[in-house]
Amino acid sequence: MAKRQRPRATSRSGNRGSRPGNRPAAPAAPPRSGGLSASEEARAAEIESQIVAQEQAAQSERGRARDRRRTEEHLHDEAAPRTRSGSLLAIRAEQEYAYVVRDVRRILKVGGSLVGVLLVLYVLIEVVGVFHI
Repeated sequence: MAKRQRPRATSRSGNRGSRPGNRPAAPAAPPRSGGLSASEEARAAEIESQIVAQEQAAQSERGRARDRRRTEEHLHDEAAPRTRSGSLLAIRAEQEYAYVVRDVRRILKVGGSLVGVLLVLYVLIEVVGVFHI
């Protein structure tokens, strides 16, 4: 048995404005006739100056970072691996180098003191002759 179709009240091409999807938007709130008050204008100018200052600071920081990278590239050997200054690898390497520097200083102190003790013993034994071996 065939399915019955319900007749439409309006034709498709006839009254398109009556469908819910094509309704005109509700009128927007009427604009204020007086414009902005003096305090609103001052606040807007203050916000705009803050935004401009932030943009200039960000732009100058980008410029400084770019210049810093350029100088670092010229200072480093071409064969050396390049890392970003704020990367995790660079931070770990920096901490590791601090340990290495500290360890080398300790080694030099201990080695220097041992050489000093040996020199004192040499002078006491060989030159002065305090001990006879």
